[in-house]
Amino acid sequence: MSRAGEPADGRPGREPAGGRGDEFLARIFLTRVLEPGDETGGRWVRELGARQVVSRLRDGAEPLPGVSGRRWAGLLARAERAVPDRDLAVARDAGARFVCPGTAEWPRQLDDLGDGRPLGLWVRGPADLRMWALRSVAVVGARACTDYGAHMAATLSAELAERGWVVVSGGAYGVDGAAHRGALGSGGATVAVLACGVDRPYPRGHTGLITRIAEQGLVIGELPPGDHPTASRFILRNRVIAALTRGTVVVEAAHRSGSLVTARAARRLGRHTMGVPGPATSGRSAGVHELLRQEAVLVTDAAEVIELVGDMGELAPDRRGPVLPRDLLDPAARQVLDALPARAAAGVDGIACGARTTRDDAIARLYELRALGYVERHGDDWKLTRQAVIPVGGGSDDH
Repeated sequence: MSRAGEPADGRPGREPAGGRGDEFLARIFLTRVLEPGDETGGRWVRELGARQVVSRLRDGAEPLPGVSGRRWAGLLARAERAVPDRDLAVARDAGARFVCPGTAEWPRQLDDLGDGRPLGLWVRGPADLRMWALRSVAVVGARACTDYGAHMAATLSAELAERGWVVVSGGAYGVDGAAHRGALGSGGATVAVLACGVDRPYPRGHTGLITRIAEQGLVIGELPPGDHPTASRFILRNRVIAALTRGTVVVEAAHRSGSLVTARAARRLGRHTMGVPGPATSGRSAGVHELLRQEAVLVTDAAEVIELVGDMGELAPDRRGPVLPRDLLDPAARQVLDALPARAAAGVDGIACGARTTRDDAIARLYELRALGYVERHGDDWKLTRQAVIPVGGGSDDH
């Protein structure tokens, strides 16, 4: 069942079927009046329905509940400039459509935002937003990232895209841009969530990138065509990134980074929160490290991300060093080998004592090890060969 004020059915970007077109246009109207994440406005829509809220705003005589006189005057001034048909026409010219709650393309996980959920989303791109969001991961981080941060974001996103996951980010400089490029470069899917109208790419230096995303992926946003970003809109945009995806990965973030807002929103919504560690001395990774000290999970590649956000059984491979030839020895033979001194020769009695075995067993093992090239005989004594002292492929960090 749909919530109050939602169209029961409809096609994205077109008037919904079933005679509910006024509700569709009312939501477009309200994107001009209410700021993203306005929970008071969201409550009005839930309790009264979008059409009734628009009717009250157009009439202006009776303020909506819980609003001050000053704010009511501001809302009325915005309502006077709202022309939903014009916004639809501009959006269509830009190749965009409007998707609202209750329609087939609406990602239902956004409903977890409660009264703060978007009134609807403006969407550019050929893909189905709801289907893409079902298997998506957010990759966010510092705008002023290091080469390491850009490399990790691009590599991680490329690996995720190659394994069929949609990479979601904010289209900004730094980690966001690297994440989008990584996904696109691997021929995968990516979604840019903007804090402005989807017909007006921001930052302008990413116009080419955002245009490419709109052609190969999706560009989405809450704000109507032509609207500009503000600092508060960037912060509010982050809740959409967090709610839309199965989890958020933060790659480089200082203590006051906006990407940490996304991670905390993801955690509040019950999504997975992950962080890619950086140098302990880097201020640009300090926020990630603090996140990891709290509730985030450390990840270093796509396999570790998918282990968290994927289906049961999608496990990352075990991480271990290379298998050395001496690792394949019988445990008893390896015990005798370990009993030989690193540089000097030793007698059988001393080797047997060190290996905690009998003299006869030690002799048998030593001849076995000589056949494999690990030891050599010097009269009555035995000594490690160079192969045994410096194992092929290297040794452990403890030697």
